[in-house]
Amino acid sequence: MRRGTTPRAAERVVDALMLSRIQFGFVISFHILFPAFTIGLASWLAFLEWRWLRTRDSVWRDLFFFWTKIFAVSFGMGVVSGIVMSFQFGTNWATLSEQAGNILGPLLSYEVLTAFFLEATFLGVMLFGWNRVSEKLHFLATCMVALGTLISTFWIISANSWMQTPAGYTLVNGVFEPASWWDIVFNPSFPYRLTHMVLAAFITTCFVIGGVSAAYLRRGAHVDAARRMLKAAVIFAAITVPTQVFVGDQHGLNALEHQPIKVAAMEGHWEHKPKGEGVPLVLFAVPNETAERNDYEIAIPRVGSLILTHTMDGEITPLKDVPASERPPVKPVFYAFRVMVGIGVAMLLLVLVSLWEWRRGKLFESKWVLNGWRALTFGGFVAILSGWYVVEIGRQPYVIYGLLRTADAVSPTLAAASVMTSLIVYALVYAIVFGAGTWYLYKLLRKGPQPHEPPPRRDDGEKTPARPLSAAGETLQEKT
Repeated sequence: MRRGTTPRAAERVVDALMLSRIQFGFVISFHILFPAFTIGLASWLAFLEWRWLRTRDSVWRDLFFFWTKIFAVSFGMGVVSGIVMSFQFGTNWATLSEQAGNILGPLLSYEVLTAFFLEATFLGVMLFGWNRVSEKLHFLATCMVALGTLISTFWIISANSWMQTPAGYTLVNGVFEPASWWDIVFNPSFPYRLTHMVLAAFITTCFVIGGVSAAYLRRGAHVDAARRMLKAAVIFAAITVPTQVFVGDQHGLNALEHQPIKVAAMEGHWEHKPKGEGVPLVLFAVPNETAERNDYEIAIPRVGSLILTHTMDGEITPLKDVPASERPPVKPVFYAFRVMVGIGVAMLLLVLVSLWEWRRGKLFESKWVLNGWRALTFGGFVAILSGWYVVEIGRQPYVIYGLLRTADAVSPTLAAASVMTSLIVYALVYAIVFGAGTWYLYKLLRKGPQPHEPPPRRDDGEKTPARPLSAAGETLQEKT
């Protein structure tokens, strides 16, 4: 309980805190899906346009225009869902903004100045400039949009990583002041988390493309385009998925160094084992936080040590080494981590089988492979959400790890009723807006790429032909 508060006031604070966490989690769960998708999709569009410019094959051009529509809708929904998050920092998390605003504010501002403006400037050229600018300029615009998404990811992950592993700051009267921006931006977990997130975004888009192409092949629709997309998806996944396994391992080692209790919650590791036994790999269990143990545990001895410490008898800090008040909620972290890893393993197995079938010349005919891609079409989104829950719930009870508790970061005068009202409004609006947007995306994907014959490009200096104003072809020039 906070000093100077009555039990009834403390209860109201707890209610407002929990509702604020639910509200922020609800909003960011929607928001993260669309930027993650557009990060990979923007690079996919650059690849498609490059192939069109190199080959002049109309199929690549048709695919470019098809996925451009998907990108435009997804980008718009990402922007809309992201705006709400900014308001919550002022309304629900005023103490966090007051104490850490000198660091988080500039980082988020850099994202707007260096990334969002870049994307917004060239997005219009990419969407509407096909027959209005030269081919080179249009391709440059597409590449700049792709670059803008990556720069945006850089700053957002930097800000969030600083909250996970704060560095480069000084505390002045309880306020975080920047001491070294280099250390702030490139904090200890940032390189690992940035690489992990970018790869996750690319893999998510890759499996959407592969899943959509597999669905077309099963239906016998858009066969030529679907084969090209599936080939590209298999090749790209064969590179990125194994790379993500390695990066995830390095990220885990970094988390073990800086956030050992989070890793203990991920692994369901409660107490030290006898010396020499190592840490088991818990495949399944029901964490019992009251009794501080795992029920119905299925584990493989020593394998946990091998994965976490790269030795057979290595040890990690168990949950019981800290008071219960310093532990994150174990169950959501434990289960979310296994969902993320399980999807990653399924993706890796599918890629291996796809390569094998491709070598046998049966990639496009194998029902098992095509159905596998269809089943994992949206697997990347589930893995991203699961990973994000591991990261955010796993750092509890802190919002700035080890320094500022979440309970102390909420707005002190926040009323639970107002948070509940806004949460209901957000849920209703999101259900309508994003429900309609998702349905429109489904219809676009269901319809598939169509032959596209854009108007011929104009050379520089060529005047636009007069536009007929009547059925007889009378023009404004003729009237004059």
